[in-house]
Amino acid sequence: MQSVLSRSFNIARQTLHVRQIASLSALSETHQMLQKTCRDFANSELAGQNAAKFDREHLYPAKQIRQMGELGLMAVAVPEELGGTGLDYLAYAIAMEEISRGCASAGVIMSVNNSLYLGPLLSYANAAQKAAYITPYTTGERVGCFALSEPGNGSDAGAASTVATEKGDHYVLNGTKAWITNAFEAEAAVVFATTNKQLKHKGISAFIVPKGIKGFSLGKKEDKLGIRGSSTCQLIFEDCEIPKESLLGETGFGFKIAMQTLDAGRIGIASQALGIAQASLELAVDYAQKRQAFGKPISKLQAIQQKIADMSLAVESARLLTWRAAWLKDNKLPYTKEAAMAKLAASEAATLCAHQCIQVLGGMGYVTDMAAERHYRDARITEIYEGTSEIQRLVVAGSILKEYAN
Repeated sequence: MQSVLSRSFNIARQTLHVRQIASLSALSETHQMLQKTCRDFANSELAGQNAAKFDREHLYPAKQIRQMGELGLMAVAVPEELGGTGLDYLAYAIAMEEISRGCASAGVIMSVNNSLYLGPLLSYANAAQKAAYITPYTTGERVGCFALSEPGNGSDAGAASTVATEKGDHYVLNGTKAWITNAFEAEAAVVFATTNKQLKHKGISAFIVPKGIKGFSLGKKEDKLGIRGSSTCQLIFEDCEIPKESLLGETGFGFKIAMQTLDAGRIGIASQALGIAQASLELAVDYAQKRQAFGKPISKLQAIQQKIADMSLAVESARLLTWRAAWLKDNKLPYTKEAAMAKLAASEAATLCAHQCIQVLGGMGYVTDMAAERHYRDARITEIYEGTSEIQRLVVAGSILKEYAN
């Protein structure tokens, strides 16, 4: 995969415009080439009619996900020896933005596989688990999912009612996981369950559960407002027996694993939101320059210019926060607060830009012939999953208060 991506970099290097290089001058040449490669792929394989079809038909983009796997995008930060691309988290953030700019559904499929599924396995899986559950999931042929949320726990991640009861040489899982992205197509899931109720959140453990095992079934596909090309459904466990070798890390490590995974995942969702915001901005600018009113392009009107300025400010600010969080992670520095800030800023930028894009387009923005209404629907979920905006504010405030108390 690394060699495929390298060849793509060489092609991109020949076609990268001077203006694009200047705008990305803070990035390394590798990151600049990655951005161009991903944008070209998104333009040719995702954006436009393909993204509209995935959304309209609730269609999983299987072909495009395999192509993304061939480019190395389904395992960006996974070491090459495990089948991944071996790049850093900044590369992942850049790639996620460009893919999501073309299709937010493809973006979230990519994000879940990279951040939520492969992420905790890289940190906590043993050698046998990595061979079985990482390497086969790097090519786009298979994807994984992350099962933390439940019908009744919402933002309270520590209130896991799904239980894993130890019995001899195996565990028995019972419970239901809800709102699980990639669930319908996923071949394996990282599942969180309570192994000791007396210890509350310290009694939660993580397990790797493959699809097809007895007692593991799926609920119906949810009919969603946006990101319709990605599946969302419940995972149902009814006396599901899994071997003790399925335990990820140690017993009682589940809550820690989940929180660490969500920190990294928020960088991915921030990048997805950036892609939606950027696509909305570009559409608004293009339309404003072509649409005539009062004898001139509406881009000449101050009201439209103010909207474009506000949209651009929101996008650029959120992008810098996202790249900062990725840089901190790459340099093994604390980044919980920064990831929360990035996710909060980028998701609200996506909502703002999608809203203002429709305002710029007017009636044209309200019909499905234009991508503006899809961006508006896709943006909404970025303020909800992997921690709502309200939770992000609590994370940020808690971190700041702790910093000032010291």
